[in-house]
Amino acid sequence: MIVQLGQIIDALGGELVGGLRDQEVARISPLETADAASISFLSNPRYATQMAASKAACVIVAPAMRDAAVMRGACIVVANPYVYFARLTQFWRAKKQGLKPSGIHSTAVVDATAVVGEGAYIGPQCVVGAGARIGAGTVLSSRVTVADECEIGERCLLHPGVVIGADGFGFASDGASWIKIEQLGRVRIGDDVEIGANTCIDRGALDDTIIEDGVKIDNLVQIAHNVHIGAHSVIAGNVGIAGSARLGRNCSIGGAANILGHLTIADGTSISPTSMVTRSIHQPGLYTGIFPLQTNEQWEKNAASFKQLHVLRERIKKLEKALEAQKSNNGNS
Repeated sequence: MIVQLGQIIDALGGELVGGLRDQEVARISPLETADAASISFLSNPRYATQMAASKAACVIVAPAMRDAAVMRGACIVVANPYVYFARLTQFWRAKKQGLKPSGIHSTAVVDATAVVGEGAYIGPQCVVGAGARIGAGTVLSSRVTVADECEIGERCLLHPGVVIGADGFGFASDGASWIKIEQLGRVRIGDDVEIGANTCIDRGALDDTIIEDGVKIDNLVQIAHNVHIGAHSVIAGNVGIAGSARLGRNCSIGGAANILGHLTIADGTSISPTSMVTRSIHQPGLYTGIFPLQTNEQWEKNAASFKQLHVLRERIKKLEKALEAQKSNNGNS
C-alpha cells in the first residue's frame, strides 16, 4: 500500500517540515529498520542517535526534536509522537482493509432474543446467548462466547477465544462434597473496551461483574465473579483478579500480577509485573513485591538489603564469636 504524506497530514494533523505532501511511503517501520519507503517515529529523545542514522523517508517527532529531525530529512512535528503513531496505525489499517466488517458470520450462533447493534460484527464460530446485548460497532472477532444476558458496549473489540459470562467459581462445602452456588449475575462491559485473546470474565454470583468504559485487557487474563474494574484501566497478560475485587479508574496492572478477592485498589494505582496484592491499596502509586506488597521505593530498599543477607549473616557470626570470646576472657579474669 502506498500513502502520501499529505494524506496522513489531512487525516491526522501535524506539521510537515522538510518534505513534500506528495512524498510516498509504503510502510510504518522502527527507526533502526526503516528504509526510504518507510515512515517512523521518535517518542523518546534517548533514541535521537537512531533517528539521525535512520533511512526513514519521514519521522514523527515532538517540537523539541524538530531541528534535529530536519537535519536528516522530512518530519511531521506533533505534540505527542507516540499517540500520533497509534493513530497512524489505525489510519493505516483502515486504508489497507477498507471498511470494518459488520453483520453476523454464517458460522456464528446468535440467539433469537439477543440484540446486536448497528454496525456490529459477530465473527466466525462466535456464540451470543439469550438476552445478550452487543453494542453498535463492536467486533467479536472469532470463537468469542458472550453468555446469556451479558452486555457489551459500543465500539468494543473482543479477540479470538474470549469468554464473557462463564460461571464464577463458587462452591459451598457440606463437609463431604462441594455444592455449586449458581451464578445469577451478569457481565456488563462499557464502551471502547478491548479484550485480548483467551481472556475470561466470569458472570457475577448475585450482582454483576462490571468493566467500565475504555478498559484495555491483554491476553489470558482471568477476571472472577463480581469484580469491578474502573474506567480506562489497563491490565497486562496472565493477570488474575479474584472475586469481588474492585479496581479504581486509570489503574495499570503488570503482567502475571495477582489480586486477591474483596480488595479495593485506589484510582491511579500501578502494580508491577508478577506482584501479589494481598491487601487493599488506598493511596495511588507504584507498588511492587510478593512478601508483602509495599511501595516500590520500600521494595527497592528492601531488595538491596536482601542481596546483602549473606554478607550480613557472616558479619553477625563473627560478632557472635567475638562476643563469646569476650565473655570467656571476662570469666577467666
